[in-house]
Amino acid sequence: MKSLKKVLVGLLTVMVAVLVAACSNGSSSKTTSKSGYTPKSLTVQFVPSSQANTLEAKAKPLEKLLSKELGIPVKVSVSTDYNSMVEAMSSKKIDVGFLPPDGYVMAHKRGAADVLLQAQRFGVKQPGGKSTGKLVDSYSAQILVKKGSDIKTIKDLKGKKIAVQDVSSTSGYIFPIAELKEKGVDLEKDATLTTVKGHDQGVMAVLNGDADAAFTFEDARNIVKGDVPDIMTKVLPMYKTKPIPNDTISVRSDMSKKFRTKLQNAFIKIAKTKSGHKIVSEIYSHEGYVKSKDSNFDIVREYSKEIGQEK
Repeated sequence: MKSLKKVLVGLLTVMVAVLVAACSNGSSSKTTSKSGYTPKSLTVQFVPSSQANTLEAKAKPLEKLLSKELGIPVKVSVSTDYNSMVEAMSSKKIDVGFLPPDGYVMAHKRGAADVLLQAQRFGVKQPGGKSTGKLVDSYSAQILVKKGSDIKTIKDLKGKKIAVQDVSSTSGYIFPIAELKEKGVDLEKDATLTTVKGHDQGVMAVLNGDADAAFTFEDARNIVKGDVPDIMTKVLPMYKTKPIPNDTISVRSDMSKKFRTKLQNAFIKIAKTKSGHKIVSEIYSHEGYVKSKDSNFDIVREYSKEIGQEK
């Protein structure tokens, strides 16, 4: 009997040990899950504001700078458009997206992304599109026409051919369309809207006569100034929208808080270095980054609703 008791006690001890280990492993797995996703290699993606191949060449050097700060491999790529990046973040293929305001709002609603940082740019003054020298966290959209154009007022845009960006673009579509619609000019019905890839292409479409007008961010003419030195006198702004919150650096919604903080610090630090600043400035005219919050983008949600786009 004593021998049998010893066997039973031994078996019971083993079972308890197994159960404790199982519970411990389950608890540990749950804790790791709650802490969020921490990438072992980071995927970063941009959307085209200029020709995609040119943008990728400018963005590639960011890989080494980020990798040095984070201590992990970094892969930079360029998406075909805003929607593709949102899809990529939804399917967890992209960790970090340089999303414009509209793209961020769309991604956040789908539970795919959270805003991490908001870009800072120098303000723009007209005429001439020169910098004010003051950093701001918002910008405006503009409507460009060729010098000597018969388009003098927004009503003159009716029946014209207009170069626009993707329908999800804040400055290249949503804000101009929404504001003009409020003023009684519905260009979705009363004009021919032609989508071009990149704001520089919108500027060039007007210059070359391929479009009567173009929706771009203010002042997109600076992108092509190197190739067309007199662009500021050949293509002119005839309308400017209300302020739009600046672009975001957004991250996967499941990314850990600890890594988000590390990533925030890395981007802010890199943008302050000579080589890092050169990269972000050439890509999107970003001068630096500040921490942001979701409510900053409520105005984008409002404008999207006005033109029937639910973000």
